[in-house]
Amino acid sequence: MTKLDVNAASSVDLDEIAKFSAMAAEWWDPHGKFKPLHRLNPARLTFIRDTLARHFKRDPRQPRLLDGLTILDIGCGGGLLSEPLCRLGATLTGADASSENIQTAKIHAEAQGLNINYQNITAEALTMAGKKYDAIINMEVVEHTADVQAFLSTCASLLKPKGIMIVSTLNRTAKAYAMAIVGAEYVMNWLPRGTHDWDKFLKPSELKQALEEAGLTPQKPTGMSYNPLKDQWSLSDDVSVNYMIAATKNDQVTRDEKS
Repeated sequence: MTKLDVNAASSVDLDEIAKFSAMAAEWWDPHGKFKPLHRLNPARLTFIRDTLARHFKRDPRQPRLLDGLTILDIGCGGGLLSEPLCRLGATLTGADASSENIQTAKIHAEAQGLNINYQNITAEALTMAGKKYDAIINMEVVEHTADVQAFLSTCASLLKPKGIMIVSTLNRTAKAYAMAIVGAEYVMNWLPRGTHDWDKFLKPSELKQALEEAGLTPQKPTGMSYNPLKDQWSLSDDVSVNYMIAATKNDQVTRDEKS
């Protein structure tokens, strides 16, 4: 297991890593502390599948539509997204700054017979190792970093020419505060209190600007809406709480990428 190089981890917030490490054993419990992510997963996967299929000109109905593509799931946690993407044929690397998360992910993937390259490593360390990927999945991570711009710029450097990154986060609105913090942490007790910091939530305009400064071209954001009667999330135009943005790498190839 690759150890975390803290000196190479300028965007890592160690307090945030400690929070999620303490919950690592519960990643695959659909009724545990990660229940919100289990509920979000179908909508997130639909968006990821369709976005990647469109970008790489693949048929989204094909069972292994991601064959031949290298994908990095940065901040992969216990592997809730890594596993289904691997099943779709991707050559999958799951990276997380928490060794406890990676250990949980490895054990679960092995039990499912899935070959996923899980690493306890940061985006900065992957860059130093010269890694490049066709696509990066960057879900519910940016609001837990110490430096959003540094983190996104580092992730962008990990993309191959014409690659794509999909980012999801929470909007900094009163509605998001009510649902993600008051509702999820204090009323429903879905998450431990203090999991989220509203001040770290990002407005879509802020995330788009950060992606542009990282050298990417962001697309229109897609929201996710919660139906409490069905206990179900779906894709929508409402970006007031959770939303996702796909951003593509500019076509030009740098001298370093040619060599």
